[in-house]
Amino acid sequence: MLRRDLEREVVGRRVKEAEVRPGSNAMKIIRHHGRRKDFQGLLTGARIDRAGRIGTHLVLELDNGHALVIHPGPAGQVLKTSASDGINPHTHVVIGFTIGGQLRYIDPQKSGEVYVLPLDELKTVGCNGAIDPFESPLTWQRFSLLLSQREQRLKDLFMDESFICGLGDIYTDEILWAAGLRHGHLSNKLSSQDVRRLYRGLSETLQDALKARGTSSAGGHIWVDLQGVAGTYQLELKVYERAGEPCRRCRHLVVREKIDGGYAYFCPQCQA
Repeated sequence: MLRRDLEREVVGRRVKEAEVRPGSNAMKIIRHHGRRKDFQGLLTGARIDRAGRIGTHLVLELDNGHALVIHPGPAGQVLKTSASDGINPHTHVVIGFTIGGQLRYIDPQKSGEVYVLPLDELKTVGCNGAIDPFESPLTWQRFSLLLSQREQRLKDLFMDESFICGLGDIYTDEILWAAGLRHGHLSNKLSSQDVRRLYRGLSETLQDALKARGTSSAGGHIWVDLQGVAGTYQLELKVYERAGEPCRRCRHLVVREKIDGGYAYFCPQCQA
């Protein structure tokens, strides 16, 4: 969704100036570069030719043979603003255009990263080689083969970015609910019917989340789009953070179970 917003709002614009804001610990955000001037020099004067995405990394290709890569992490926000808008205290990078306002990177946790690299090094970014559920053409037969080649519990596998890009806790639990499968099932022990349900659940859950322009809920972090508008998919969640509430399919109570590295939310009645 952010990629689509960036395609519409910033492609074709030329960078007038790039500011790494002083006093914001922004060097942690641009840690790929040794100095502010190195980062700023690669952006100033460049035109944005294309907006893309590699997993959870946003990629803005420039006309100078480089690309601006933005990895928001769990708390980062990318906003398109007017130059006259007030600046959030957690703003670390401000990119001003010759015409058409600014692009700002905001991150209260300083957990994301913004950097510029040559276009021919994009293969080093993100989870290249993994399934990208929005970009990769993937038949259920191919999906079945990839599942059978692993021997991992489904939640662990769907959280593994060497297998699939950028699902995270929320969408993994929701996909498994949609498929009617429990988080502990081994990926190489699924029936063809299980695989079909999982394949359909993956597609339908992500398409529904895209229509709702994302999920703004987890851990108090408010996810917003390029205009600062929060997503609404949290209103549609079936199991995530709904422990003790009735399942929306069978009315049995949703449970939260401790697993390695976190929790899984599921319905013990209709997720076999």
